[in-house]
Amino acid sequence: MFVIRHTIAISVKLLKVANARPVGRIQVLHVNAIIKNKQVGERMTLQQLKYAIEIAARGSINEAAKRLFITQPSLSNAIKELEAELNITIFERTNKGISISVEGAEFLGYARQVLEQTELLENRYLDAKPFPQHFSVSTQHYAFSVNAFVNLMKKYALEEYEFTLRETKTYEILDDVKNLRSEIGILYLNEFNSKVINKLMKENNLGFTELFKAAPHVFISAKNPLAKQERVTLEDLDSYPCLSFEQGEYNSFHFSEEILSTLSHKKSIRVSDRATLFNLLIGLNGYTISTGVLSSDLNGNNIIAVPLDINETITVGWISHKNVTPSRLATAYVQELDKVIKKV
Repeated sequence: MFVIRHTIAISVKLLKVANARPVGRIQVLHVNAIIKNKQVGERMTLQQLKYAIEIAARGSINEAAKRLFITQPSLSNAIKELEAELNITIFERTNKGISISVEGAEFLGYARQVLEQTELLENRYLDAKPFPQHFSVSTQHYAFSVNAFVNLMKKYALEEYEFTLRETKTYEILDDVKNLRSEIGILYLNEFNSKVINKLMKENNLGFTELFKAAPHVFISAKNPLAKQERVTLEDLDSYPCLSFEQGEYNSFHFSEEILSTLSHKKSIRVSDRATLFNLLIGLNGYTISTGVLSSDLNGNNIIAVPLDINETITVGWISHKNVTPSRLATAYVQELDKVIKKV
């Protein structure tokens, strides 16, 4: 049973308007509820679901309270009441903050679906103001992920939204998707890092879907003396500054965004963002090792990709939480990724 007036039956039957377009009938979508407690007499509210999703998005009860314009104790109590009502633990509390439990991740996946269905119903029958759309991506420093993000926003042209695109460290990508701060994460696997990354994904119930395979390339300035070569070797690069992305406290070789991270270099510079790295590529005639996928739309023609003469393969893909059904925007973003990659 679904009740529009801000209550939802624990049995969780959702009414879904097909494709958010005006239709002559409403289809009924049955969702298998995760709630194990069959004797609960109370009903959770849409407000509680919004609270839980905001906490997951912010990774902090305190930050979520600020965004929701309520006090931190009020928000904590609302979530505790929800957990007690459902007889599950949604958020694990530690001295370092909160993390989402396995059953919490599953619950939040259903909660998002409920709120999406609510918005469709209210827009259809109550002429309500749409909820601002939320969507987040965490990615390694790839221009194609930005291109796809831009295309997604242009395609939907939403009046209200709160989107996040985080170019960030490898470990944080895994952590963001694990804790549902991002629906999609983008990173690469190769023979060297796959054992460690796959272990973490398995432990955190994350799935990896391949986007493409690539041979390693170096990104260099179009004015670099090596730009005239069809291929470059490691020996060719020896006298140039090697640029890489720093990985913070999780600075393991296995979390590096660049292959061959165990090699030592005469000149090495670590940076935290792609714009700085590209500026240094041009200003210092430096190089970085990557996929070879560049976007002239975003980067112009000052940076080029030259194949690296080495027998390695990079597999780039996207990760998501196995307990969460991808949202409409997440599915559309992956489609835009495929389109962008086919063009370059």
